Amino acid sequence: MDYLGDNGALGLGLTSDQTDKVLQFQDLTGIEDMTICRDVLQRHEWNLEVAVQEQLNIREGRPSVYASESRPPAVVSDHFGQHIYYTPPTDGSGSGIKGLLKTVLSFVWNMGYSTLMTVLQLSCRFLGLEYQPPTDPVMEIVEFIRTYEEKYSPEHPVFYQGTFPQVLNDAKRELRFLLVYLHNSNAIDTEKFCRDTLSNPDVVRYVNQNFLFWGCSINSKEGSRTLNAVKANHYPFLAVLVLKDNRMTIVGRLEGYSDPGLFVQRLSSVVNEYEINLVSARADRFEASINRSLRSQQDEAFLESLRADQEKERRKEEQRMAQEAEKARLEQEAREEEERRQSIAQEKMDAVYRVPDEPEASHPDAVHVVFKLPCGSRLERRFLKTHSLEAVFYFVFCHPKAPDSFEITTNFPKRVLLCRPDSAEFIQTLADAGLKNREVLFVNDLDA
Repeated sequence: MDYLGDNGALGLGLTSDQTDKVLQFQDLTGIEDMTICRDVLQRHEWNLEVAVQEQLNIREGRPSVYASESRPPAVVSDHFGQHIYYTPPTDGSGSGIKGLLKTVLSFVWNMGYSTLMTVLQLSCRFLGLEYQPPTDPVMEIVEFIRTYEEKYSPEHPVFYQGTFPQVLNDAKRELRFLLVYLHNSNAIDTEKFCRDTLSNPDVVRYVNQNFLFWGCSINSKEGSRTLNAVKANHYPFLAVLVLKDNRMTIVGRLEGYSDPGLFVQRLSSVVNEYEINLVSARADRFEASINRSLRSQQDEAFLESLRADQEKERRKEEQRMAQEAEKARLEQEAREEEERRQSIAQEKMDAVYRVPDEPEASHPDAVHVVFKLPCGSRLERRFLKTHSLEAVFYFVFCHPKAPDSFEITTNFPKRVLLCRPDSAEFIQTLADAGLKNREVLFVNDLDA
C-alpha cells in the first residue's frame, strides 16, 4: 500500500477532507495505487459514493455511466515496441514449412479479404445499396458470455459487459490496461485455452487486478468489427492495449495456446514495460487538474475582484446620485426661498398703499402708537380710532426692519391683536380693540 507521506505528488494540493476520501475509497475498492484513487475521485468531483459505485460496476463488468460509443478512441498498433508472442497449434499444424505457408496464406487472405470488403462496403454505401440489419452489440456480448460459461467454465476473468468502443473509453478514462480476447470456437486450441488457462485462479486474479477484460466471438457483428481493428491472425488471440501518446495502442499480441504460468509471465512482461505510460498519463492528468484548480481559483479571485469593483462603482454612483439629488433639493429650496422673499417684498410694497394717511396730532380721534420691533427699533405712528387693526398690521409689515411673519400684542394685560388680514372674518377697529390716546404695542417674530 502507498501512503500519502511516501507519495509527494499525491499529497500536493489535497485538503484533509480530500485525503480522507482517498483513504476511504482505497479501503472500499481495494485499489492499492493511491494515485489511481485520487484520479478517480477527481474525475467525479470528489463524490465518494458515485466514484465507488462506478468502480464496482466496472469490476462487475458493467460499463461506467461515462462510457460512450459516440467518439471511441482510435486504436493504433505499436509496430516497433510491440510484444508479439506466438505459439504454434498443439497439433503441429502450425510448425515447419506447412505452418509457415499457412501463416503467409492466412495473412494474405486476411489482407485481401479486408481490402475487398472495404471496397465493397464503400461502393454499396456510395450507390445507396448498403443494408445493415439491426443488431444489438451489447446483447451480442452478453450472449457470448452466457455461451462461454455454459460451454467452458463459469470461472474466468470478469468479462466487460459492453461494446468494444465502450471498453476503450473506460480503459482510457480509468488509465487501465485493456486485454481483448477474440474467440474462435473452430480454432484447435480454443477449448484447451478456455478450460485450462482462462479458468486458472492465478490467471483470473492477475487479469482482474491489472486489466479491463473484454471478449467476443469473431462470428458476431461486434467481433467482426473488433477483428478489423486489431488484425488477428491466429487463435486463441489476445491483444493488450494501453493509452500511449493519448491513443489506445496495441502493445502486446498473444496468439496461440499458453499455459497459465506462461500466460501470466507474458502479460507481466507487457505490463512492466508499458506501466510507465500510465504513470506518465496520471502525472499529466494530475498536473492538468492542478492547473485547472489554479485557473479556477484565479478566475474566482478575478470575479470576486470584479464584483468588488462593481459594488464600489455602484456605491459611488449611488453617492453621486444622492449628492445630485441633495444639490437639486437645496437649489429648489433656494429658489422657493427666493420666490418667497420676492413675494413678501412685493407684498410689503403693496402694503404701503393700504396704510391710511396719518392724522394730525390735534385730531380728537388720533391715537399715538409706539411699536417695539424684535430688532430693538421703535416705530411711531398716529392712527384714528376708526381705523381698522388691518391698517396697523400693514404699517408694521411694510417697514424694512419688520419680520416677515409676526404678531402684535399689548403690554398689560397681554393679548394678541387680531390684526392680520387672514386672522378673522371681522377686523376690529382701534376703538373696538380698546386702544386709546397713547399705546405701546410689541411686535413678535413668529419665525424666531
